[in-house]
Amino acid sequence: MRALGNARERAIAAAQVAQETRGTNVQVLDLSALTQVFDYFVIATGTSRRQLHAMADEISQVLKKDLQDVRRGMEGYDEGRWIVIDFGDVVVHLFDSDAREYWDLEQLWSDARRIALPADGVAVR
Repeated sequence: MRALGNARERAIAAAQVAQETRGTNVQVLDLSALTQVFDYFVIATGTSRRQLHAMADEISQVLKKDLQDVRRGMEGYDEGRWIVIDFGDVVVHLFDSDAREYWDLEQLWSDARRIALPADGVAVR
């Protein structure tokens, strides 16, 4: 099954789901000019293991149901401090605040272009 929408649209949709499930400091990084491995990172912070699980589950469900994108893998779900969801060209990173500060992906990929999320809260779905 082929995913609907381009990688940017799917990354923004994942970011909006993270916001809707009370994720904070949600960022979308465009890495397409920096690596051939993936195009976008979506990064968000959650306040608890339960919230990180809710974000991960909802992002996976929305991208599958609304955009026909199937996740290729997920790591860190059981521990719940840093959950990585791999959609191929879009990779979602959900952190607790300590893990996000420690790994600091925004600094690691500081050359990446930041993508602004729609201010109106209307989902791209």
